Amino acid sequence: MRFELTSDQVDLVDGVRKLTQGRFPVSRVRQLADAPGAVDRPLWRELAEFGLFSLRVPEADGGSGLGLADAVLAFEVLGHALVPGPLVATHLAPSAGVRDEVVGAIDATTSPLVVEHLDALDTIVVVASDGLRAIEPGALDTTELVATDPLTAVHRVDRLPDGGDALGGPDAAAQWRIESECLTAALLLGIAQTALDMSVAYAKERQQFGRPIGSFQAVKHMLADMLVRTELARSSVYAAAVTVDDPEVGDPARAVAGAKLLAGRAATTNGSEGVQVHGGMGFTWEVDVHLALKRAWVLDAAWGNEDAHAESVAARLV
Repeated sequence: MRFELTSDQVDLVDGVRKLTQGRFPVSRVRQLADAPGAVDRPLWRELAEFGLFSLRVPEADGGSGLGLADAVLAFEVLGHALVPGPLVATHLAPSAGVRDEVVGAIDATTSPLVVEHLDALDTIVVVASDGLRAIEPGALDTTELVATDPLTAVHRVDRLPDGGDALGGPDAAAQWRIESECLTAALLLGIAQTALDMSVAYAKERQQFGRPIGSFQAVKHMLADMLVRTELARSSVYAAAVTVDDPEVGDPARAVAGAKLLAGRAATTNGSEGVQVHGGMGFTWEVDVHLALKRAWVLDAAWGNEDAHAESVAARLV
C-alpha cells in the first residue's frame, strides 16, 4: 500500500484547491447561508463542470473513471474550504443511476430521520437496510429544525413515504453507506486541517505581552496536538479509501469505521481548541473558526458518530 500521491493525484488536488480558492473563499461561503438549502446553483454547476461529481463515473459514461482514493483527496480539499451542500450524496448518486443536479440522502436506519439542504434538492436517495430508493423532496412531511451549522439546513422527517424508484438492493445500500462514511471522513479531515491553519495563523499574528501568542508553550502544545490529530486522521482516511478500492488489503468496513472515528474526533477537537486559541475572539460571529467547529459537529453525527464507529471497530477486532 503506497501513500505517495501520483502526479495525477497531485494535479487533482491542485485543481480542486484552485477552484475552491477562487469560487469558495470563506467570505462567499458565509453568504451561502442565505441561499436556498445553502446551495448556490451556479456555483454548484461549476463543481459539476469541474468533474467533482463524476470523478468515479466510468470514462465510457462521460466520467473520469477514478477510484475512491482519488475522490477522498478532492473531498479533503472541499472540507478544508468549508464548501456546503449535499456533496457526498450528489457524488454517489451516479453510481445508483441518479444524474440530477443536487441530490440528498436520508439514512433510514437512524432515529430521528433528518434530511439536509432540503430546499435545494432535486432528488432524495433513501438508504435503508433493504436497499436504495429515490423519492421526490415534495413527498416528505418535514419540520424545519434550528441548525447547529448556519450552512447546513436541517429538517426532521415526520413521515417517510413508501414507494419511489428502486435503485438497488441491500448490497448497494451497504456500499453507499460505507462510501458515504469514507467521503464524510475526508470532509472532516479537511475541516481539522482548516481549524489548525486558522489557529496557527492567528497565533502568529496575535500579540500578548509584546510577543506572538504562538511563542507561549501552552499554545505551542495545543497547536502540536492539533497537528498530530490531523496527521493521524489523514493516514487513516487515506488507508480506508485504498482499502475500499482494493478489499484484498484489509477489511473495508473496519478501515472506514476507524477513519470516520479519527477524522470526526480530529475535526471536532481541533475546532474546539481552535476557538480556545482565538480566545475571546473565537466566540464571535466574525471569526471564521467557529464555522469549522459547527460543520465538524454536523458531519461527525452523519453516517454514525464516534461512539457508533468505536463500537464497530471493537466488534470487528473480536
